[in-house]
Amino acid sequence: MLGKGLLTGLGITLKRMLGPNITEFYPEEMPDLPKVVRSSMGLDPEKCISCSLCALACPNKVITLTSEKDENNKKVLKTYQMDLGRCLFCGLCTEACPTKALIATQDFENAVFHIEDMNWDMIERSKQNRKEDK
Repeated sequence: MLGKGLLTGLGITLKRMLGPNITEFYPEEMPDLPKVVRSSMGLDPEKCISCSLCALACPNKVITLTSEKDENNKKVLKTYQMDLGRCLFCGLCTEACPTKALIATQDFENAVFHIEDMNWDMIERSKQNRKEDK
């Protein structure tokens, strides 16, 4: 049975050649991703209560946030930074958020030229996303 492996390989090749085309035309057509895909993060700063549960739940310590108290002695979010270069997209931070202010999104085009660009100011990004939606 020396040629059995060769014949199996040729059979697979012929099936792929004669079968349906599975190529995606990515830049022109965006892929239809499953709902469970987590490839980016989104923040709604108005919902955030600055509880820091997301930062505590993160295994890689990706999230740093600061807050200050307003005139009603209520915590208000001041800064929210994420180092997406170290993020595992495990979703533990989104599960820990009691107000669902932090969500995992399907925006997968996160490529950058400089590593410093992976440090995201989530408040600024949410403002930019709102402008794009309008």
